[in-house]
Amino acid sequence: MSSAGFWARRAPALAAVLAGAVLPLAFAPVGFWPLSLLAPAVLLYVLHGTTRRRAAWLGWLFGLGQFGVGVSWLYESFTLFGGAVAPLAALITAGFVAVMALYPALASYIARAIAGSAMRSLAGVLAFAGSWTLVEWLRGWLFSGFPWLDLGIAQTASPLKSLLPLIGEYGVGLVVLLLAGLLLCAVEALRATPSTESTSIRPRALWRAGVLLAVGLATLLGAGLLSPLRWTHPSGVPIRVGLAQANIPQMQKFDPAFLAATLQRYEQLTVQMGAVDLVVWPETAVPDVLSDVPELRHALIERAAEQHQDFLIGAFTQDAAGHYYNTLVGLPDAVGSHRKAHLVPFSEYMPLRPLVMLLSGMIDVPMSDLTPGRADQALPVVRGVPVGASICYEADFARDIRRSLPQAGFLVNVSNDSWFGDSFAPHQNLQMAAVRALEFGRPMVRATNTGVSAFVSADGRIEQSLGVNQQGILVGKIQPYHGSTPFLRAGSAPALSGAAGLLIWAWVLAFWRRRASRRELPVR
Repeated sequence: MSSAGFWARRAPALAAVLAGAVLPLAFAPVGFWPLSLLAPAVLLYVLHGTTRRRAAWLGWLFGLGQFGVGVSWLYESFTLFGGAVAPLAALITAGFVAVMALYPALASYIARAIAGSAMRSLAGVLAFAGSWTLVEWLRGWLFSGFPWLDLGIAQTASPLKSLLPLIGEYGVGLVVLLLAGLLLCAVEALRATPSTESTSIRPRALWRAGVLLAVGLATLLGAGLLSPLRWTHPSGVPIRVGLAQANIPQMQKFDPAFLAATLQRYEQLTVQMGAVDLVVWPETAVPDVLSDVPELRHALIERAAEQHQDFLIGAFTQDAAGHYYNTLVGLPDAVGSHRKAHLVPFSEYMPLRPLVMLLSGMIDVPMSDLTPGRADQALPVVRGVPVGASICYEADFARDIRRSLPQAGFLVNVSNDSWFGDSFAPHQNLQMAAVRALEFGRPMVRATNTGVSAFVSADGRIEQSLGVNQQGILVGKIQPYHGSTPFLRAGSAPALSGAAGLLIWAWVLAFWRRRASRRELPVR
C-alpha cells in the first residue's frame, strides 16, 4: 500500500479523534462555542459510507478525544488529592474515558443503523441529531449520571442560550446538532458538483448551499432576538449576600492539624463582609461534623443574633442513627438545612465496595461513606424567601434543581472544586451552574473553596466572580424571582420527544430512499 493510501484509510479515524479533542474548547474556560457545531459536523462527515461497526468505532474515537481532553482533570484529582500512585491514576482515568466514549459510539451506531450509509443526507442528519440527544440524556442518568460536555451547556455565550429557558440543555443540544447537519449539507451541496456538469447545475448547488446556510443563520439570529424575553420576574426586596472563598489547599482541608486555622480564616472573611443578610460558606468549609465543633456553632449563632444575619455553611452532619451527610447547614436553626441528595460515586459513596477495597491504601478519599439526603426535603428559608440549595454535583443536573422550584426565590450552590486544581473542571462546573440559572430564571450565588465563586444573574450572566486559587469575599445583592419558565413546567420531555420523532422521520426517509433505489435497478 502506498503512503497516500495508508493515510487515506486512516484519515477518518484521525479526523474523528481530533474533532472530539477540540470539542471541549467550546466549553468554559475557552468558550469558543462554534466548535460545538463544527466538531459534530466533522464526525457526521466521516460516518458517511461506513458500516455500522465502523460507525461505532469512529464514534468511540471521537469520544476518546472529547473526554480525554475534557475530563483530563480526573488524573490530577486522583494523583494530587486522592493519593493514588501515578500509574493507577492514569489507568483509572483512561478506563473512565474509554467508558464515556461508548456514548458517542452508541449514538453513531444508532444513527447509521437507522439512516443507512448515506449519513450526509437529510435522513443521516436527523438520525444523528436524534440519537446523540437521546444518548446524552442517557449519559445523564446511568450510574448516577455524568452530564459533562453536553452540547447544550456550551451555549452560554451563543445566541442559542435564549432557548435554554424554553427547551433546556437537551433541547438546545438538539438544535446545535441540527445546525451542524445544516452546515455539513451546505458544504456537501458545493462539493457534489461534478467537474463535467452543465453550467446550469452549479448555480443550483450554490442556491441550495445558500438556502441551508441562511436557515442556520436565521435560527441563530432568531434565538438571539429572544434574549430580552423574560419568563420570571423580580419578587420582594433584594437580599445582601456575602460569599467566602478561603482557598484552603485540598491537602490541608481534612488534616485535623489545620482545622482551627481553617475555621479562623472563614470567620475572618465573614467579618470582612460587613452588614450582609446572608453569609454563605462553601461545601465542607467545616471539614468535620458540625456537632463536634460546638464552639464554632455557638459563635455563629451569636453573630447571627447580633448582626441580624443568616448563615448557610457547608459541613458534615450526623443523625441519631449514626448516618453522615454532606450538608448545607442553616444558622440559626430556623433557616433550615439541605442534605446533599445526589452523591458522587467513588467519592461520597462507594459502589462495588468489595472491588474498591482491593485498592485500599492506594487511593484515599476522605468522607467517602455518606448517606444521601431525601429528595423531598424542605427548602431553607432566608428572610422569608425559600432557597433552592444544592451542593456541588447537584447543580450539574437540571432535575435536581427543578425539585426546589417554583417555590425557591433564588438558588445557592456550594462546592469544593479544590479536588480539580487549576484545570478545566472549576470553570466547567460554573458554566453548568449558569445554565441552571438560565433554565429556571433564577439568580444563583455560588460559593467554592478554591474558586470559581460567583454571582450569576437570572439570565445566566456572571456578575461577579473570584478565580481559581484566590482567597477573598464577594458581596452583592440577590433579587428573588418568581414564576416558571417553559422548561420548568415541561422539563426535558419535549426535547426527548422531538429527538425520538427525528429518529422515526429519519427511518421513514431512509426506507423510501432504499425502496426508490431498488426500483431504479435494471431488470435482468
